[in-house]
Amino acid sequence: MELLERLFHLKEKNTTISTEVRAGISTFLAMMYIVPVNASIMSLTGMPFDALITATAVVTIIATILNGIWSNTPVAMSVGMGLNAYFTFGLVKGMGIPWQTALGIVMISGIIFLILSFTKFRVWVLESVPDDLRRAISAGIGMFIAFIGLQGMGVVVKNDAVLVGLGNLKDPNVLLGIFGFFIAAIFYAYRIKGAFILSILLTTIVAWILGLANLPNGIVSMPASISPIAFKFDIASALTLSLVPVIITFLITDMFDTIGTLAGIGMRAGLFKKGSVELQKTLEADAAATVIGASLGTSTTTSFIESAVGVEEGGRTGLTAVVTGIMFITTLFFLPIYKAIPSNAIYPILVMVGVLMFSELKNINFKDMTIAVSSFVTIILMPLTYSITIGLSAGFVTYLVLALLKREFEKINIGTITLALIGLMAFIFH
Repeated sequence: MELLERLFHLKEKNTTISTEVRAGISTFLAMMYIVPVNASIMSLTGMPFDALITATAVVTIIATILNGIWSNTPVAMSVGMGLNAYFTFGLVKGMGIPWQTALGIVMISGIIFLILSFTKFRVWVLESVPDDLRRAISAGIGMFIAFIGLQGMGVVVKNDAVLVGLGNLKDPNVLLGIFGFFIAAIFYAYRIKGAFILSILLTTIVAWILGLANLPNGIVSMPASISPIAFKFDIASALTLSLVPVIITFLITDMFDTIGTLAGIGMRAGLFKKGSVELQKTLEADAAATVIGASLGTSTTTSFIESAVGVEEGGRTGLTAVVTGIMFITTLFFLPIYKAIPSNAIYPILVMVGVLMFSELKNINFKDMTIAVSSFVTIILMPLTYSITIGLSAGFVTYLVLALLKREFEKINIGTITLALIGLMAFIFH
């Protein structure tokens, strides 16, 4: 007990072991859904579902415990929602890139992020991009994820006349997905702990009862091997000029996502003040986690906003994160249950995550037309082009062009010019 007190500075942070343990368990319940959800999304690339379950759990365990010990902050880490969808639907299914090459892209962006974590580059980028444009990026990714979720549920389907249309609402599987969405929304609205994983479980049970999904063959089993996906990243194929914008998209999106998450959590916990060593170390752990994740076979790893649940329970130190990481060890042994979860119990969660990310829209200043137009372009093009890269790039280019035409030179700096030129490359080499 005394060792924990000294290691995590519990008295200094005005917390106790029991509070930290309770907070860690709360964070675990809030983000446990990522194991089956990430495996379901990334398995659509052809990667084996069983191996992805194990890899997602292992990456979460390592990254979260690493951050808890290294930075002593209550921040849990796992495979980021949004970038895993971009990995699957944008790169592999959209651009026809092999998943091994896509993992190579994640690895390269992770290594660059790790190197940059020891420089002032992150601060430079963040100061270069207006807060409103960052919020637009979050909202756009939210729309992209929600669109994927609605497609997966069968609510939105292909329509040759108008591109997309409403699905068959008489289909029991579509109705199951709609049921799952409303259950997730209600649970979240009532701030029920573990709202998303409870929604998945309840929707799955309904599917089993109605015969829309097969019952599990068991409850527990030994973890599946990750050998089919571990260390399969192909860096050589990823190092092409046409993929530079994609690498930068992963890098910048992860950076914005991490900073935004840490800012939100830090505000509640009184962490990450200007010049904070804890912020620096958390960013370093986040970058290292992406390199570890790509090595084991997952897309970009990032700080999870669900960590705020633990913070609300009083978590203030890395002990909270360590407890969360330890709790994730239990997920390694529930493969039979995960394999019996129908896809329409998973896709509604994507829509809900999209809703939460899209809520950033409320903070954008639409009275400023430069911001309004560039934000709109960023947000609308992500789902319509099925590409976060295109939306991000178009937003940066639009922002620079409008600022120049309106002679708003105070809005322009080397950073915005650089990002716009990088964005232009995405169109040139698209």
